[in-house]
Amino acid sequence: MQHPPRAKAIAILGTGSDVGKSMVTSGLCRLLHRAGIRVAPFKAQNMSLNSFVTPEGGEIGRAQALQAEACGIPPHVDMNPILLKPESDARSQVVVQGRVFATLDARAYFTQGRDSALLCAVRESYERLAAQYEVIVIEGAGSAAEVNLRDRDLVNWTTVELADARVVLVGDIDRGGVFAQIVGTLHLIAPEERARVCGIVINKFRGDLALFADGVRFLTERTGIPVLGVLPYLRDLALDQEDSLDVDIRRQVLFAADRVNIAVLLLPHMSNFTDFNMLIEEQDVALRYVATPEELAGADVVLIPGSKTTLADLAYLRAKGFEAALHDHVQRRGELVGICGGYQMLGRRIADPDGVETGGQGNGLGFLQVTTVLARDKVTEQVEACALHLEGQAMLLISGYLIHMGRTERGGHRPCFQLQNDRQLLQAPHNESGLDDEAADGAVRDDGLVWGTYIHGLFDQPQFRRAWLNRLRGRKGLPAVDVALSQRVNEKRRDAMDRWADHVEQHLDLEPIKALLR
Repeated sequence: MQHPPRAKAIAILGTGSDVGKSMVTSGLCRLLHRAGIRVAPFKAQNMSLNSFVTPEGGEIGRAQALQAEACGIPPHVDMNPILLKPESDARSQVVVQGRVFATLDARAYFTQGRDSALLCAVRESYERLAAQYEVIVIEGAGSAAEVNLRDRDLVNWTTVELADARVVLVGDIDRGGVFAQIVGTLHLIAPEERARVCGIVINKFRGDLALFADGVRFLTERTGIPVLGVLPYLRDLALDQEDSLDVDIRRQVLFAADRVNIAVLLLPHMSNFTDFNMLIEEQDVALRYVATPEELAGADVVLIPGSKTTLADLAYLRAKGFEAALHDHVQRRGELVGICGGYQMLGRRIADPDGVETGGQGNGLGFLQVTTVLARDKVTEQVEACALHLEGQAMLLISGYLIHMGRTERGGHRPCFQLQNDRQLLQAPHNESGLDDEAADGAVRDDGLVWGTYIHGLFDQPQFRRAWLNRLRGRKGLPAVDVALSQRVNEKRRDAMDRWADHVEQHLDLEPIKALLR
């Protein structure tokens, strides 16, 4: 039996977390795609609360969805076979090939063994991709020198060996100590691992590149490995970077009378903060992440984001004094919006009888009459929907995705959206709101000031985003803004990947990588 040709592989490993592995991987994927090569990304294990739903309804890390976009292909669960979604400092929900596998503490996860179902899933997913594409660009996790976990490693050297990949090592000069990062990592890994390293990349450089020429020489001479280049820090890059929420920067944003002022509550287990990235890019928006009730002052709208531990994060908001502050906000005619877990918090009651998250039950904030019961069955699917709650925009079509565990009863409220997965549902009303419950999403209060939805990504849609922002502008006495402004924001987002790839191509010598892939 003749086997299909197997892809060649290059792995992007780092000296630590958040050194830029995801973005270097994305840039290389884009450059290979532009060169006419069939390329796909792969990250065996990802830990993130920012996830994405594939067209088939599987859940993967947001970074791999971005990398798939860079490759010009749809995202697939094989690109990220294991996704860890932290529920506490020591426990995570484990998603395997797009579906919930188990909830495990760290010790139980790392004692699964090298012959476990987890490693089997990694191997199966990689082999499927390697049979379909010419090149696989692998992203590592954390540090390439996690010596205490080496015998249980699934994501770095185990994957590198599985793929027989060469390795590019990325260090972050912005955090300081880049020489120790690089030299120390190479010193700690095994000789056979070091032999796979074909180049070094210095990332997030600020300042005059000429001043680091001596540093490049030092690293080359000390390690015997070529420095492929130094990547300057690139500002205003409108890409969804999975774990790069600049909380400190966004907390300093000042509200203004001529802007739509948006406050997003910082939750301990906030998920899918990328829901708000396109709002940040709008010129007439000032978006601030807030950690105290006092920081809500001046907000036109407050957004409660998704949460991996809804009851625990709700208790946190109460302990911080947000409940009274949110009621004051709405009494002053401010708008309040909940997304996913935030939607659940807006209701009367939340119950977790099966311990899906933290267990127990409790009262919600009481802004909506909805009630939620968390359940083990997880809803993950891409959806299209019509907006029902924006005046004059009843047929405004949006797309997004659902990721939630639980069922919410609407309690007599009008829904916010009508799902369009089955177009015939438009002609099939079944309840007092004129909609089949299975075809409706979210709930809105009669005055329109409070609403919630399970749909992630709805603010990515320029028409919906602008219609909603214009409604907020109207309440402030500001004139409406043409939707073309929001469409340009989305165009900037589409162009950002090529801008980043051009930046990588300009500053890195990619010939050694191209020679390996030939």
